[in-house]
Amino acid sequence: MLNLWDLLILQPMLNGLLMLYQLLFNNLTLAITALTVLMRAITFPLTYQQQKASKKLMELQQSDAWKKIQEKYAKERDKLSQEQMKLYQEAGVNPLASCLPLLIQFPVLIGLYQAITQAMAASPNQLLDLSRHLYKFLPNVAGIIPLNNQFLWLNLGLPDPYYILPLVVVATTWLQSKIMTPVSADPKAAQTSQTMALTTTVMVGYFSLQFPSGLSIYWIVGNIIGIIQQALTSPVDWKNVFNFRFSLFPAQPAEEVKGKRKKK
Repeated sequence: MLNLWDLLILQPMLNGLLMLYQLLFNNLTLAITALTVLMRAITFPLTYQQQKASKKLMELQQSDAWKKIQEKYAKERDKLSQEQMKLYQEAGVNPLASCLPLLIQFPVLIGLYQAITQAMAASPNQLLDLSRHLYKFLPNVAGIIPLNNQFLWLNLGLPDPYYILPLVVVATTWLQSKIMTPVSADPKAAQTSQTMALTTTVMVGYFSLQFPSGLSIYWIVGNIIGIIQQALTSPVDWKNVFNFRFSLFPAQPAEEVKGKRKKK
């Protein structure tokens, strides 16, 4: 018995991928690319709203009013939180607004990932599971199974033996995370964002070493589209993007450093 996830998310994406495969000369790489572009286009309004909310939040956190309360209530965390919430309300900024569109996109991204994984079925059990999700009314879909997994030196159902795709995945993931991470005037917040970007890049790179190379193509195409979308919808500080400096410890404001020196 099918569950709602399979019915509403997985099956439409899987069968859509198979239709694209037929239309694009039985080329799985082109089909994965086309489906990724299509889903990114559908979710673009959510991505755009997320970017707008992030920009508004960043501008507030770089304002003089924000800096003043940071200095005034530096030793009173509860009071600082209360004053920050007041600023959010006065500026009409919801600190969670940049997260909600991303959460809504997660089912789409997970469904796309599962569809690509299922389409690359190779073993008898995987092929049997795939057959259960095929739309019977689609012409000759069963006749194209199993799909042609070969592309250049790759078997799209297996990891890249030469680690070329994982390297491209790491490079594009890092670039996208740098572009989409707002510059923060708060050294601690900036260091946290930097750590998260690095962690995400390493994690996705590790996954691309373990997972089928067809998924690496999905990640690469998705990253490139994300970079283009961000560059078209908001200005990119390329100098900051290609700043390779990384500190394990957050920078301290000059006032704090001077104070410590005086105590000594």
